[in-house]
Amino acid sequence: MTTITPSPEFIVRLVAVPAGVAFGLAYFRLVRRSARLLAAGEGKRLSIVYAVGRLGAAVALFFVAAWLGAWPLLGFFAGFLVAREIALRPERR
Repeated sequence: MTTITPSPEFIVRLVAVPAGVAFGLAYFRLVRRSARLLAAGEGKRLSIVYAVGRLGAAVALFFVAAWLGAWPLLGFFAGFLVAREIALRPERR
């Protein structure tokens, strides 16, 4: 009897989309938090820290996804776009 084991490439492709969704939700949560701080007129430094942190994390994670290949990059980006839609859903109502 033979067993079927998934290849490492398949596992990376499979994990890319949920990783993109998770990162995207955290990213857009920080965007919302920064916007609320700036709208309240407080926390300018903290909102700058949030912006630099989330942009740095986005560059790093998208770089890693690109380094893994085209399919993981596309999956990560698709997950990020799904998270964007989830984050913007309450604002559209």
